[in-house]
Amino acid sequence: MTILDATAQAELVQRRQASPLELVDAAIQRIEKVNPQLNAVVWERFEKAREEARSAHLPQGPFTGVPFLTKDLGCTTAGEPDSGGSRFLKENGYIASVTTELARRIKAAGFINLGRTNTPEFGAVPTTEPLAWGPARNPWDLTRTAAGSSGGSCAAVAALMVPVAHGSDGGGSIRLPSAACGLVGLKPTRGRVNIWPSTEWLSPVSVQGFQTRTVRDLAACMDFASGSLAGDPMPPPPPDRSYLSEVGADTGKLRIGLWNRLPAALNGTLDPECQRAVEVTGKLLESLGHRVELAHPPVLDELKTSTIFNRIWPVRLLAAIESFERKLGKKAGPDNLDPDTLHWLDRARGVGATEYLSALEDMDAFTRAFAGWWKSGYDVLVLPVTGMVTPKLGALGMDSARLRTSALWWPFTAFFNMSGQPAISLPLHWSAEGLPVGVQLGAAYAREDVLIRLAAQLEQARPWSERVPPVHA
Repeated sequence: MTILDATAQAELVQRRQASPLELVDAAIQRIEKVNPQLNAVVWERFEKAREEARSAHLPQGPFTGVPFLTKDLGCTTAGEPDSGGSRFLKENGYIASVTTELARRIKAAGFINLGRTNTPEFGAVPTTEPLAWGPARNPWDLTRTAAGSSGGSCAAVAALMVPVAHGSDGGGSIRLPSAACGLVGLKPTRGRVNIWPSTEWLSPVSVQGFQTRTVRDLAACMDFASGSLAGDPMPPPPPDRSYLSEVGADTGKLRIGLWNRLPAALNGTLDPECQRAVEVTGKLLESLGHRVELAHPPVLDELKTSTIFNRIWPVRLLAAIESFERKLGKKAGPDNLDPDTLHWLDRARGVGATEYLSALEDMDAFTRAFAGWWKSGYDVLVLPVTGMVTPKLGALGMDSARLRTSALWWPFTAFFNMSGQPAISLPLHWSAEGLPVGVQLGAAYAREDVLIRLAAQLEQARPWSERVPPVHA
């Protein structure tokens, strides 16, 4: 079986060995074959995609004619649906009024969007099981979650529906499903990928990005997607050269810290498979000539650190829902919002303005302490993506019965959302049951180049792109 990543598919078009329409038709067939099992794609634009593929005016870019999918949360195109995984928006027929800058750049790169993918309501939980659309299933095991909130996108790429898909990450939402589905997923530096003029309601913790099978696809996507616009509030420094040129470039000898246990505030034990994943990766990095030592930023173990994100995220969610209420002229409530969303809203309504500002101040103090670890001489932090192997559908949520499991599922990802630093999930380990277990690499602010160089080196040393789940097209 030959698996073509997005770069290889684009090369077929460039060499005239395949037409954009042929690639789009083949992707549609793959979606129709496996989506009934996975429920990854929730809105189709197949006929529009075919029209675009036939057009003489198809944009000429690095991925001309390559099929693509967009997460149903943000990254909107004017005149097309945007449900955000919510019954409130779906039942009221909400249509996006703006085309975001990222959607424009994706189209200009030549990608042809085939539809929108499943996501939990407003990205509120780390599993894709919205009442609006039903659960997205993991192609490695249909009884397990594809994670969230970019679960539909990751399930689709893992099952070979398309080679790359859009995602977003407000607390781990690219990295968690990438780990669960065996993909490469990068949370870029804050402000690296612009999505104006959409309401960046999760700012300053949320970013936009992609899930891919290969590092070269990810690097090439970051090249066209990156870049600030005039007036951006937090533009990071531009890279010295293209991200694609970092693939295969010399990494040098890096000083790498390795964290192989849960944060102290959780008072628990890391799943042995997740611990093994980072420790085996540490040995691999040593064999590649890097200096690896057990070390991590001490601030990650502080009790206050564990409280910051959950004092910011609910307020942003409340603001987003109130914004949609104003646009629709209707109120959202228990009849059209999911229980987990209602939980977050109840929490948000108890947060005063000064308390929210205090949380932002605490996040700033955390960021300075976290970033200081890299300033002390470390290049990369290696740590788990998740605290356990991918759980079953129904196991994650905000109610008391599932809250502990949820906390153990995603204890490592939000740190990088709070600090704004880049982090990447790589499929470097598989459990005894044959499930992918992601390993996370984090770098200093604006150093995606370091992560891409190191990820490409690890991909070459321990290839993963030919591994496919039991359910695939």
